[in-house]
Amino acid sequence: MPEERPAEGLWRRAVGCIFGMYPDPTMTDHPWLSQYDAGVPATLEPYPARILLDYIDDAVGARPDAPALLFKGATMSYRELQTASDAFASALAALGVRAGERVAVVLPNCPQFFIVELAVWKLGAVLVPLNPIYSVEELEGPVRTTGARVVVTLSTFYERIKEVQKRTGFQHVVVTSIKEYLPPLLRFLFTVALEKKGGHRVTTRDGDATLPQLLKAHRGRRPTVKRPGPDDDALLLMSGGTTGTPKAVRIHHGGLIRTGLQVRAWLHNVLPEWEGNYCLPLPMFHSYGAVGVQSVCFIGHNPIGLVPNPRDLDDLVKTIERTRPAVFCGVPTLYNALVNHPRVASGQASFASIKACVSGAAPLMEETHKRFTQITGARVIEGYALTESLLAATVWPLGGKQKIGSVGVPLPDCEVRIVSADDPTEPMPTGEVGEILLTGPQIMRGYFNAPDTTDPILHAAPDGRMWLHTADLGYLDADGFLFVVDRKKDLIKMGGMQVWPREIEEALSKHPAVVEVGVRGFPDAARGEVAVAFVVRRIGHTVTTADLRTWCKEHLAPYKVPARVVFKDELPKSMVGKVLRRLLAEDPAPVA
Repeated sequence: MPEERPAEGLWRRAVGCIFGMYPDPTMTDHPWLSQYDAGVPATLEPYPARILLDYIDDAVGARPDAPALLFKGATMSYRELQTASDAFASALAALGVRAGERVAVVLPNCPQFFIVELAVWKLGAVLVPLNPIYSVEELEGPVRTTGARVVVTLSTFYERIKEVQKRTGFQHVVVTSIKEYLPPLLRFLFTVALEKKGGHRVTTRDGDATLPQLLKAHRGRRPTVKRPGPDDDALLLMSGGTTGTPKAVRIHHGGLIRTGLQVRAWLHNVLPEWEGNYCLPLPMFHSYGAVGVQSVCFIGHNPIGLVPNPRDLDDLVKTIERTRPAVFCGVPTLYNALVNHPRVASGQASFASIKACVSGAAPLMEETHKRFTQITGARVIEGYALTESLLAATVWPLGGKQKIGSVGVPLPDCEVRIVSADDPTEPMPTGEVGEILLTGPQIMRGYFNAPDTTDPILHAAPDGRMWLHTADLGYLDADGFLFVVDRKKDLIKMGGMQVWPREIEEALSKHPAVVEVGVRGFPDAARGEVAVAFVVRRIGHTVTTADLRTWCKEHLAPYKVPARVVFKDELPKSMVGKVLRRLLAEDPAPVA
């Protein structure tokens, strides 16, 4: 890290202490820097004034036929990606899309997503990736809020999007089929056996165009408008934020570059430029896919292995074996599902190519981490971030110390602070739990068209940096490792005692009969709140409520033992695999 000028340092420490930003005058010394792997710099400043389109141009100029995307056995080169996105940019311009306007996509991970995204950016417009499993009502809000002019959708979602169009009045629908970029044999088999049966074959109406039609009509054309700059918005990513209410997070082009360079610096030993690919089962509407994989790979010219449906575990395992990725990313439920897949559990599936696995979106259970490492031999590193922070947060060192239960140390140029959950001006000492605050050069610019919502969670420090209030509870240890305890809103207060659901989930996940678990609090007349555990049993195992409560008594303080255990066939999850605690509900008569 560049040496701070004495006068400047004294001033920062003084005003920082006055405004509660630093626990003490020595906090400008960052203990986590000593945990960095060799070759990882403390800072990457100054960051280049570039956008991802510039790196695509570099790849086309240097190695145009190098693979950019890997999809179901097919490969799309940088030249092909450039040509298709140029054509679609020209098509969007003909539809009236201008700089600053929004184009929404309702697509899984497939080459079409990237064609559309790059095309949108080439016009200076903003991409709005939406969750393909959203209902009409769930899609209506984001489309209306962002004022999307065009929606590009997979054919299977066409009727749903047309209903959204009726409600919101956006202008154009563009339809694409999943088969368009499949390899020839697979495309033929899909057309014969699955297309009509699976609802992929649709008849467009109201003048709606298909993506192949538009690409053919504009083939060979290139947009002539001025490209966006690093300070311009690139993406609007939907997030529940710190309140659970969906909002559109403004992601700027410069933020994509800064995060990409930070993560590349962290993974430099396992993902050199042009070498190795990154397997992407997480959806592109999720910040990790959109930034932590896309930015990393486009900057380093590493192919992205696309997985359209991570819940199809057979296909995911085959994709890993076929593409032999150097890096893999997932969420805890996906890792848990993989270790229970027959071919993975038996050692028949080879994950030997994987040098690093990144886990995010939710804390990884210790038992899952241990089993995945034992079965696959892959090194799993856990990270933490919010969509609002654009991955400006923490991750385990790839080759250094790993502390089970932690989510690592801050990336270069990122910082973490812990403040009182009740008084954000009160800093918490090392080891004490409080609210987690994050900062970094890529922090969001705010929520789109929602300044009143933005103001409470972002504040400027006296040194000019923006700090993000996460509404997560955690602590920093003496080495600078961050431990996330739980969400502020998920905290259970039983008889005056504070209980974090994750503590109970960790204990129950170690029981051999438990495959998944989620815990939340419910009102109780006597104790204010009680903890209720929702459990999915492992196939072939029998376990009762009494068995699991006894197990908890052996591993937890008495007041942390769940009052009830409810058995479920599955738990409600988001598209990226987070257990949605707020949707956990007891049956009228819980199973004993």
